[in-house]
Amino acid sequence: MVAQFLRLKLRLLGNIFQRSAWQIVGVSLGIVYGVAMSALLFSVLVGLRLVEDVTLVRDGLIVAGSLTMVGFVVFPLLFGSEDTMDPRRFALFGIPDRTLALGLALAAAVGIPAIVLGIALLGTVVTWSRGVGEVIFALLGAALAFATCLLIGRVATSIASLLLATRRAKEIGGVLGLVVLVLLSPVIVVLVTLDWQTDGLLLLESVAGVLGWTPLGAAFAVPGDAAAGLWWIAILKLLIAAASLAVLWFAWQALVAHMLVTPGREASAKQYRGLGWFDRMPGTAAGAIAARSITYWGRDARYWVSIVMLPLVPLLVLVPLTLAGFPLAVTALIPLPLLCLLLGWTLHNDTAYDNTAVWLHVASGVRGWADRLGRLVPVLVGGMLVIGVGAALTMIAIDDDTVLPSLIGVSTALLFGGLGVGSIASARFPYPAVKPGDSPFQQPQSTGTISALVQSITMIGSLLVAAPAVYFAYRGLTGDASWHAYSFMAGTAAGVLVLVLGIVVGGRVFDRRGPEILGAALRA
Repeated sequence: MVAQFLRLKLRLLGNIFQRSAWQIVGVSLGIVYGVAMSALLFSVLVGLRLVEDVTLVRDGLIVAGSLTMVGFVVFPLLFGSEDTMDPRRFALFGIPDRTLALGLALAAAVGIPAIVLGIALLGTVVTWSRGVGEVIFALLGAALAFATCLLIGRVATSIASLLLATRRAKEIGGVLGLVVLVLLSPVIVVLVTLDWQTDGLLLLESVAGVLGWTPLGAAFAVPGDAAAGLWWIAILKLLIAAASLAVLWFAWQALVAHMLVTPGREASAKQYRGLGWFDRMPGTAAGAIAARSITYWGRDARYWVSIVMLPLVPLLVLVPLTLAGFPLAVTALIPLPLLCLLLGWTLHNDTAYDNTAVWLHVASGVRGWADRLGRLVPVLVGGMLVIGVGAALTMIAIDDDTVLPSLIGVSTALLFGGLGVGSIASARFPYPAVKPGDSPFQQPQSTGTISALVQSITMIGSLLVAAPAVYFAYRGLTGDASWHAYSFMAGTAAGVLVLVLGIVVGGRVFDRRGPEILGAALRA
């Protein structure tokens, strides 16, 4: 039975090369890249054999091995993947739970990730080939690490296929994965700025000291402790790694037994009462479009992904500046204007998000200014709330309310200016966007230079609108505080003016180019 599972896995891998020519080329390039990276990693591990500092090598391999094991857990759960060896596919064959679990676990050893991991672990055996005892412990540790990584990856993949079966669950998992990667960037910045001759080595030693006693790093710590002469500690960590693998095996058996009698999750249809926002907004064309836009921002994954990601962008700017030594009074003034800039920029292609549904606006004779105004309502209201809350938090952070007028003026100019310019751009230059119902991370079918041009024009236009307010704010920060009042007046006046012009001009463009907009949606 186990041999049949292995033959099935080999057949599934062979089917990769039965696809189209371009897919075969892509898979082949991926395999070549994986083999090249494995060879490079193996060479590095062999080179570590010549390093005399056993403690440094041990700590580095413990941290690297722990991150590898975390990757086998995190990537299936957050990003998901189709499980070709899902236990539920064998539910009708009458295979005993234990046999099925063993066969699927061994089949996980057939695959590119398993091959890359195996080559790397063989490299660690060479790294610790400093004596007969060290080689034995290295082989035992590599075997336990190999089995643990594959089995924990098998468990994570099955859990993902069980819990992330619906499209919405996959979208949420993808967003969380992206958020995790973004949040890790400050950690990477901190690690890059560390002095690795002193502080870095101490940090590495402390982290490895903790991970070496956990299931994540115990198997990787065994040969290093043996090479350092800590035989009893190596034996104890070997027992921890073996016990962790045993617990994981029983968990895998229980998961297989549960999945065989559990159907996959299906998306449940929600029951809605009333007309929602259409009941609350005015009974006009602009009110109806505003209600629909608010509904989109609350339910459509293409919109709420932007809401989730926007607050993380200022964090990416704030952390490097703080680590570079910029004072808090300066860095605290950046997040709110930057957030308003990005928020105002989000609607530069909003018309294309309707896809073919934009025919309803064209066929019903909706006035262009009503279409432009209705689409702005959710971002406009949300942006004004962001300015109010963000300004208050900024004042608390810097404890200086003299810059409040400039902060509000610059932020208002960036938000209103972006919305005004975007109202014209989305009507005049709509470019292909993600279709309704598709994953927000899916690329549109066709894009050209027009997309980059429209994005750049909208961003630059927002900055130009806010340029006078930024200049006056700079004068207020470096000289007379009365300039902050001029920044407030210039920012709010320019922002409101561009917003009104954007609604009027964008409305006229929409009235004139309605058929072209619908044609572009059909082509996309």
